[in-house]
Amino acid sequence: MTATRIGLDGLVFDVDVAGPEDGEPVLLLHGFPHNKESWTETAPLLHAAGLRTVAPDQRGYSPDARPAAVADYRLPHLAADALGVLDALGVSSAHVVGHDWGAAVAWYLAARHPGRVRTLTALAIPHLDAYQHAYRVDEEQQHSSQYVEFLVSDGAADHFLADGAAQLHAWFTQAGEGVLTDAQIARYVATHTAAGTLDAALNWYRANNLLGDPLDFGPVTVPTTFVYSRTDTAVSELAVAKTEEYVTGPYRLLTLEKTSHWQPQQDPDTVAAEILARVRAYRQTH
Repeated sequence: MTATRIGLDGLVFDVDVAGPEDGEPVLLLHGFPHNKESWTETAPLLHAAGLRTVAPDQRGYSPDARPAAVADYRLPHLAADALGVLDALGVSSAHVVGHDWGAAVAWYLAARHPGRVRTLTALAIPHLDAYQHAYRVDEEQQHSSQYVEFLVSDGAADHFLADGAAQLHAWFTQAGEGVLTDAQIARYVATHTAAGTLDAALNWYRANNLLGDPLDFGPVTVPTTFVYSRTDTAVSELAVAKTEEYVTGPYRLLTLEKTSHWQPQQDPDTVAAEILARVRAYRQTH
């Protein structure tokens, strides 16, 4: 693995690049409140299959890519960061995989920059147009989205960091017994208790109002796989079902019955298998 730093418009991103140098590129976008370490279990499986992975610590998570203004965390900026990382590595297009907020960026890239996205594998989070539709009409999604209202509040970061970051630690342990090791939890907590990290990560919620005006991503034309966990309380069944209406390219929905929201860590074999299946299907037509 090569750990590199990529400068983009005054910001510097920490990026892990690994796998065969001639492998097809796979961009791995982490979610909240994680970082590129969330791909530790999945990435080696992709390398073994001949793929080359690019995993950045995204805006707000890389210490030197942490602008102060909330507006600087809007999705167009987050997507531009991802494309800038690919540009810096000389990658014209990639298979894009995103988890949680990383999936939101991945959906945006696929909808708005389809020429740069060979395939999309979205983990845990549906197309955000489908999510917002469900929030407007579905009581289940409205209930499931209550946590977002808290995360955009001014006191959210202080809440998580109080009492030795007790609530932040609890956020990671809620993944379930054995999903994250004690060492992994300790590293995540240490990362997010560093000055400014958690507040910057929460700016993703503040800048992109999931519960407000429509984001209007538009349709996705690239081959897409959406992996949904039925036990994930953040997303309603309607949002999941509605996602297919926003994908005009080849589409597959995989529902995991027992895996939690933390798919890359808890079930890396299935996640890697779905990515590989999508990549192989793409190869057959290109």
